[in-house]
Amino acid sequence: MDGPRHLTRRGFLNESMKVGALSALAWTGSSLASPRANASAGPAPAYMIGCYTRPWAQYEYRVALDAIVEAGYQYAGLMTTKGKNNLVISVDTTPEEAAQIAEEVKKRHLKVVSVYGGGIPVAKSLEAGIAGLKRIIDGCAACGTMNLLMGGIGNEKLYEPYYKAIAECCDYAAAKGMGISVKPHGGLNATGPQCRKTVEFVGHKNFGVWYDPGNIFFYSNGELNPIDDAPSVNGMVMGMCVKDYQHPKKVDVTPGTGQVDFPAVLARLQAGGFKKGALVVECLTPGDLAHTLAEAKKTRQFLEKLRGRA
Repeated sequence: MDGPRHLTRRGFLNESMKVGALSALAWTGSSLASPRANASAGPAPAYMIGCYTRPWAQYEYRVALDAIVEAGYQYAGLMTTKGKNNLVISVDTTPEEAAQIAEEVKKRHLKVVSVYGGGIPVAKSLEAGIAGLKRIIDGCAACGTMNLLMGGIGNEKLYEPYYKAIAECCDYAAAKGMGISVKPHGGLNATGPQCRKTVEFVGHKNFGVWYDPGNIFFYSNGELNPIDDAPSVNGMVMGMCVKDYQHPKKVDVTPGTGQVDFPAVLARLQAGGFKKGALVVECLTPGDLAHTLAEAKKTRQFLEKLRGRA
């Protein structure tokens, strides 16, 4: 097993490369969709660097948003938090709650590039799953989310209804200005090839992969390197959870200090078509608020260097 790696490789877009206005940012098989979200924001870097709320999951989400801003990020991902369902937005989020979350994001001048909304009730019925997913999409739309991240499902009996529900909601999400994605997350979607199978099953251009290199290591017990796995999702990647890994079975690691070779992984993803989209920090080495803030700042700088290397 390789030890910690640092920025020693080449093969990335120069920071001067730009994409068009976010209002025109739409997935064509290689990046996250957002034809409407943040339409007035103007040009953005090819890779938007953000941070999820997860490193502050023991606090309510406003603490996380404040820290994300203080750490210098312009883009946020809504994920875990202290509260209902332990998620910022979920199937149980009311319109009033979503509006309040949107206001908290807006007043901090952040833009939401990704939301993890948890599960949907397909165990009850396909119709219940579709209705639940539409409620999550509505909550995401209130916050101007650019992409809804799904965790997949491990129950083989529910595999088809789960992804049929997603297929039924792809147009609904697109009409509200967001894409839908699935990440490597264990079970039936633990690897790139398994994620590819789910995307092909759904068969909609508004559904793709949100890559997670740390999880590729994690769910293979350190045996599958994301450098080798990444090409399996060529043409499908919408964004990436920036997550590192240390053996055995540890992902609460500040990116750039573990075993994921981020320069090499991003180069592979870029070669496969992921030339624009979001890189969103999911995990940091845990500690108190001051420590987590310092790690978040350090990771932002790490990713800015990664993005800017030629």
